Amino acid sequence: QVGLVESGGGLVQAGDSLRLSCAASGRTNRNYAMAWFRRAPGKEREFVAAISWNGDRTYYAEVVKGRFTISRDNAKKTVLLLLNSLKPEDTAVYYCAATTLDNGLRLQYTYDYWGQGTQVTVSS
Repeated sequence: QVGLVESGGGLVQAGDSLRLSCAASGRTNRNYAMAWFRRAPGKEREFVAAISWNGDRTYYAEVVKGRFTISRDNAKKTVLLLLNSLKPEDTAVYYCAATTLDNGLRLQYTYDYWGQGTQVTVSS
């Protein structure tokens, strides 16, 4: 089992930045690709960004490309999501996810482990 805990969410104004962090614990001796998803009020959960287990590949949803950056520090067992130029439509609960697979990283069903989420609220 792998435990994932997100942090760093909060209430910000449009144009501000936030840094979300996801800390992994438990059976982390395997190589896991990681991702961030989000669920906005009244909407389905959607893909935001993903990173391969060694960080050599990253993927982004079109709506966040150029504004968000995903990175990882395997020594610290953390994955970061830097959110720049935030917009009110970025308001959502952001979830961290992990998978042992190396493809299909944009798809929710690829992921075996999920965190509880951290709330990001962007005011206009």
